[in-house]
Amino acid sequence: YPVTIPGKTENGTVTVSTKNATSGSTVTITVKPDDGFKLDELTVIDKNGNELKLTDKGNGKYTFTMPASKVEINASFVKKVEISPFSDVSTSAYYYKAVKWAQKKGITGGIGNGLFGPNQPCTRAQIVTFLWRAAGSPVVNYAMNMSDVPEGSYYAEAVRWALSEGITTGTSAKTFSPDATVTRAQVVTFLWRANDQPAAGNSGFLDVSSNAYYARAVDWAFANGITTGVDYGAFGPDTACTRAQIVTFLYRAR
Repeated sequence: YPVTIPGKTENGTVTVSTKNATSGSTVTITVKPDDGFKLDELTVIDKNGNELKLTDKGNGKYTFTMPASKVEINASFVKKVEISPFSDVSTSAYYYKAVKWAQKKGITGGIGNGLFGPNQPCTRAQIVTFLWRAAGSPVVNYAMNMSDVPEGSYYAEAVRWALSEGITTGTSAKTFSPDATVTRAQVVTFLWRANDQPAAGNSGFLDVSSNAYYARAVDWAFANGITTGVDYGAFGPDTACTRAQIVTFLYRAR
């Protein structure tokens, strides 16, 4: 008996395992929504207009048992509604995709109570933890002698890794200053070092001196679209870096 599928569907495709099937056999339907869409309705109708039972097999596959008659398959797709993982992150925010990516990758779970805290400043402990998680949370054998990084703290292994990789040398020979607010200059420098310190042309920011420790990092970040600065001609190196900005930098640098 014939298995008929729509000649054309809007916003997705429908295929079947066979275009003719015997009574009692299993037929598999595969639906593939276009990007940004999802399956809304899928029906299989026999010659008498009766709807057949479908079994959802996952990954867009559905099966039904072929009756002793022809069948007609119909499908419709609708646009997905974006749902933010955090109540304080709008789906229209410039950092939405970055926050969603960071949450999915386990880089950050927010600040609790369903909030991300996009405008909160980030600490040095938090940025190295974000970088460490983005790198896959590697375990390293490195003697860490920072007096202000307690063993067992959530950021201890991240600091150990960052020190071993030369991403940071701390704020002194014996201190890391985990609770200090991290600046935009420090964040792009950490990122640049984590990416093997590649060279790039001059960014042209008026507030970035050519002999600043972060100058080459800012050049690299600008050249690779990681940041465009805070204002025309300005990078804002000493400005506190917010959580939204940091995950955006990470997302763009991935």
